[in-house]
Amino acid sequence: MKIKTDEIASVIRQEIEQYTQELEVSEVGRVVEVGDGIARVYGLSKAMAGELLEFQTAEGAVMGQVFNLELDTVGAVIYGDYLAVKEGDMVKSTGRLLEVPVGEGLLGRVVDPLGRPLDDAGPINAAEYRKVDIIAPGIAERQPVHEPMQTGIKAVDAMIPIGRGQRELIIGDRKTGKTAVALDTIINQKQYWGTKDAVVCIYVAVGQKESTVAGVVETLRKYGALEYTIVVNAASSDPAPMQYVAPYSGTAMAEYFMWNGMKGKTPKHALCIYDDLSKQAVAYRQLSLLLRRPPGREAYPGDVFYLHSRLLERATKLSDENGAGSITSLPIIETQEGDVSAYIPTNVISITDGQIYLEPELFHSGIRPAINVGISVSRVGGNAQVKGMKKISGSLRLDLASARELEAFAQLGTELDPATQRQLDRGRRMVELLKQGQYTPFVVTDQIISIYAGTKGYLDDVPVPQVRAFETGLLDHFKTVAKATRDELDLKKALDGELEKKLEAGIKEFKANFVASMKK
Repeated sequence: MKIKTDEIASVIRQEIEQYTQELEVSEVGRVVEVGDGIARVYGLSKAMAGELLEFQTAEGAVMGQVFNLELDTVGAVIYGDYLAVKEGDMVKSTGRLLEVPVGEGLLGRVVDPLGRPLDDAGPINAAEYRKVDIIAPGIAERQPVHEPMQTGIKAVDAMIPIGRGQRELIIGDRKTGKTAVALDTIINQKQYWGTKDAVVCIYVAVGQKESTVAGVVETLRKYGALEYTIVVNAASSDPAPMQYVAPYSGTAMAEYFMWNGMKGKTPKHALCIYDDLSKQAVAYRQLSLLLRRPPGREAYPGDVFYLHSRLLERATKLSDENGAGSITSLPIIETQEGDVSAYIPTNVISITDGQIYLEPELFHSGIRPAINVGISVSRVGGNAQVKGMKKISGSLRLDLASARELEAFAQLGTELDPATQRQLDRGRRMVELLKQGQYTPFVVTDQIISIYAGTKGYLDDVPVPQVRAFETGLLDHFKTVAKATRDELDLKKALDGELEKKLEAGIKEFKANFVASMKK
């Protein structure tokens, strides 16, 4: 039998050419010390700062991230169950940075900071993954804030307006209604859902009780707001690394919508609420001290300012060339005994474009939302106010501030002249008018009608206890009898001379009926 050597050689050559198996090489180290969500790893000489690590434990893989690069070890934080990680466990470097799933599949879901579901509603279908910590868009990629982010809260939309792409701090002691302001803002976005102005909301809970977060989710579900909201939860029982990374994960999820919008719709607007960043700073301090980083003021590390600035700098209004999307940030900071000049509060005040300060005294005296108009400010939102609101709310802040000063004189029993008394009386009625129940946001057209009636003196002779009833009746009147005027205002969002006359006529007509019914 003759062997065809040429044929055999060609077959071998073909087999060699087809053999393209790649050799997988990964750097491996060992855990030398572990505890409190922190691990020291020996052997990862080529590890990068911020690189994702995989801890091979007896119970499966646990993810971690490089934080410290030291002489012969790497300091890493562990995301997840750090109790499963033991000394001697193998650690594999991945060559990747930390990423989270993003996309429409997350809407209506409650997830942890790594994008894993917490709500027993099945797996998440992620459109893609985005890096958790990125460099914010530069100046050239942005444009000035010019669109309103309506909160539905009269006091905020009139005096401390927020624009899409703005960072507005909500600050105050515990139990003063900070989360309520944020939730009202989320619920108010329902009116835009399904339109080109739709806003996707991301609520990041940092260090909250599980029961508190469950209550927030239930509230959002009750008011139909969960369908356009993602809840990222790093509870108080979760390890410090999870609380540290949660706000960045929420922002990465928001950035997907800012850049890509949604299928079938084009919302490119997102609203991020961080509740609250003072707890994130505490978690970061814990990590830093455990990693032996040098402590600074109040034991916080020197880069605690950078912790928040690089997060909030990602809130932006993109230029038209980049799709004109936006992320609006409402960070929440809890103060101790009203001390807004403490370290973390002053840090975040200096990063943001204004603050809404909620005062315990106002809250306990029944003024809710308990906004102190003297300290509260918005540095850009006035440019984003609708024209009708801007026209009527100009004097409102001054009226309230001066009435508050006069209130102090009145309490001393000082005799007031008639003009001062009138100013004080109007201030009391405006305070009453700006009171608002929780989870009852007002559309901007109703706010304009209501505040117009107050600033033009139509409430001056209405008894203070009757002001809320007057407002409710007035708005009902403009939804029925004077509907044409309201529809015109809704369309124009501005007050010209002719429309103002119609508005005044409608208010006078209602007031005559209201006064007549009071006399009966």
